[in-house]
Amino acid sequence: MFSILTKISNLLSSKASIFIILVAIVTYIYPQLFVWVKGDTQTIILGIIMLTMGLTLTPKDFSLLVKRPLDILIGTAAQFTVMPLVAFTLTWLFGLVPGFAPYSTAMAIGIILVGCCPGGVSSNIMSFLCRGDVAYSVGMTCASTLLAPIMTPLLVLWLAGEKVDVDAVGMFKQILIVTIIPIAIGFGLNLWLGHKEVFKKIQGCMPGVSVISLACIVGGVVTTVHDPLTQNGRLFFFLTFGMVFCHNTIGYMLGYTIGCLFKFNTAKKRTISIEVGMQNAGLGTNLAMTFFVASNPMAVVPCAISCAWHSISGTLLANIFAHKDK
Repeated sequence: MFSILTKISNLLSSKASIFIILVAIVTYIYPQLFVWVKGDTQTIILGIIMLTMGLTLTPKDFSLLVKRPLDILIGTAAQFTVMPLVAFTLTWLFGLVPGFAPYSTAMAIGIILVGCCPGGVSSNIMSFLCRGDVAYSVGMTCASTLLAPIMTPLLVLWLAGEKVDVDAVGMFKQILIVTIIPIAIGFGLNLWLGHKEVFKKIQGCMPGVSVISLACIVGGVVTTVHDPLTQNGRLFFFLTFGMVFCHNTIGYMLGYTIGCLFKFNTAKKRTISIEVGMQNAGLGTNLAMTFFVASNPMAVVPCAISCAWHSISGTLLANIFAHKDK
């Protein structure tokens, strides 16, 4: 039984990008498929993803973080400088494109909001899939998320000229529920049961569980963004996707470049590339729906497209890195 599940898990992790893309396409055609992925259900799925990450961590992974806190500082600083500034620059460049003007304010707020968000939990999966430094990825995600209640509103106010009131207590609770508690449980189980053969077999199935869970999150986001995209036509979609694509891709490239400048090893360079390029667009989507839906309802679209595309591009990049090893 476990051998079959492990084979399915390995197939899903090796073809993760194709699987995620297919789920996104099918969901766009049949948006009701993932209408259930919202609210508490989405939180539980994210928690499952982080639990699978925790199951791979050992005390040795965290001892490396304690020995090199500068790496966390470099990565977190890159997240809160590179992506916000790239987003701001892109809003100016895309403002020169014919047909952009009717959507300029909403798209600018949306992409800047994504750029000012902390690292996304999905980036931990990508680091796992591409044989990056998972402990470093988790450390960067936690550090940037803990700073987000301060950094995100300040950066959005500075770059977009809009005030975003972030519920710091609520965000901290969300961090505990979605990230810290599941990872701690997974880490504890690995520490306690890691030597048992059955547990090792369960660990072998975890990559597939992560990919399926991520596909559910992507499906839920595509369902959310389906109606606004169909109502505003192809030009709106291509302009929005073009901006999201550029923002995400430049983030990957600059993140990897920063890793090279600081002479990181291969695993850390892959991780910082993914961490910088992939933002917590799910948080951005939530903030856009909470704070901008009245004045700029379309601001949620760049955030939602980012949420789906970051997961797709992250799996593509992770597969490229993993294929390079082979």
